[in-house]
Amino acid sequence: MAITGSKKLGQGAQLKKMLRRCSSGLGRREEAGPPGDAPKGHFAVYVGAGRSRYIVPVACLAAPEFQELLRKAEEEFGFGHDMGITLPCDEATFHAVLAIAAIR
Repeated sequence: MAITGSKKLGQGAQLKKMLRRCSSGLGRREEAGPPGDAPKGHFAVYVGAGRSRYIVPVACLAAPEFQELLRKAEEEFGFGHDMGITLPCDEATFHAVLAIAAIR
């Protein structure tokens, strides 16, 4: 059982690190960007070719599928910009990941 707890702790630490990297570029240009209308416990992401904006619950960060989207976003776009988190997938894939995350 100690191994399972250790694995969960490691995964939690990885999530925190990823979230810090994601959010480090956010909030710098608040007056020029969209309003901070995401409710507490949520964050905004941009998805698809048209960069549609979605408000996502922080709880989705625990889903491995969502974590994989964030890893791909970091590889493709990086997190060191003021544009928010852009996920490199189409909207149908994003909705499927959200449905899986909601089940967990």
